[in-house]
Amino acid sequence: MASVPSLRIVTLCTGNVARSVMLGYMLTTLAYTNEADWKLRSAGTHVIEGSAMSSRTRDALWSIDELGDHHYGGHRSHQLDEEDVEWASVILGAEADHVNFVRRHFAAHQNKAVVLHQFVRYAPLDIPFAEQLATVVAMEPDANFDVDDPAGGDDATYRACANELWELAQAFAAVVAD
Repeated sequence: MASVPSLRIVTLCTGNVARSVMLGYMLTTLAYTNEADWKLRSAGTHVIEGSAMSSRTRDALWSIDELGDHHYGGHRSHQLDEEDVEWASVILGAEADHVNFVRRHFAAHQNKAVVLHQFVRYAPLDIPFAEQLATVVAMEPDANFDVDDPAGGDDATYRACANELWELAQAFAAVVAD
């Protein structure tokens, strides 16, 4: 794989107990595998602070062999805050509502927030990351690119979400490679 830019990534979903958690662990794995200098945080837009991920989230992560051996029990949910958005190079939302949340509550940092799937689909290749990000930030967040929330679903729903996020995480790593 080509070199990958140094990034500070915030993965964002609603409750910070499923999608953003999964994506955070996935990007951590890819950063390690690709020797990328990525720092990661995960957060939510409407969080009960300090909640653990569900057993279905954990099991969905375990179902993807390439993710290796993380200590999944250490995760605790976290509400997105000013420190997170200031720290971030990019905020990867699981859905358009998450990007719109950043635009409403952290307007000074809205140039960092994109829908993950929309970024993977529309970021131009072979240009610096900052230009890729600016291209997608200029677009209206599109709900057609949402990764559905598995909350309330069965094990198969969580595994399907994890598999979708794993594909998107790998595509993100490929798109941002210089």
